[in-house]
Amino acid sequence: MKSIKHILILASIILATACSNDDDPEVVNEEELITTVTVTLTSQEDGTEIVLNSVDLDGDGPNEPVVTGGVLAANTIYTGSTKVLNETEDPAEDITEEVLEEGVDHQFFYSFANSLAIATYTDADENGDPIGITFTLSTSSAGSENLTVSLIHEPNKSGEGVIDGNITNADGETDAEVTFPLTIE
Repeated sequence: MKSIKHILILASIILATACSNDDDPEVVNEEELITTVTVTLTSQEDGTEIVLNSVDLDGDGPNEPVVTGGVLAANTIYTGSTKVLNETEDPAEDITEEVLEEGVDHQFFYSFANSLAIATYTDADENGDPIGITFTLSTSSAGSENLTVSLIHEPNKSGEGVIDGNITNADGETDAEVTFPLTIE
């Protein structure tokens, strides 16, 4: 009786091992660490360059990110570009390249707290939908403004208003988000 029990246990182990599919490992697309977000704005009027920067080298650690805002001219159009880096690597890893390569799975959103500026996409993924690495930013009247830059992974680009920059229906996951203080003069 014991030998039959042992044979059944051994057969169960062999059968379970034979059914296992360890030959096909699951592909995991690891989320990149983004420590730095840099937005460069160049005035189309006089070529003045404004650099907004956020650096958070400890990620979710105890230290707050170091955020540098900027001063923009009122009633001016700026050519903009956004770069994201992982500066824990040496040399720093340019995550922007991956965002561009996987454009259908990413989109930057530019939100303004006081509606003193608007952003318009100037780039597109292979489906013709925006990525948002490059854009134009148009200011209106003078005042204080906050620009929130959000990088969304796997956004619902068919959601209402999403391709126009409305983050409300974007869904997906936030890869990075930072708010830059702006003064418009």
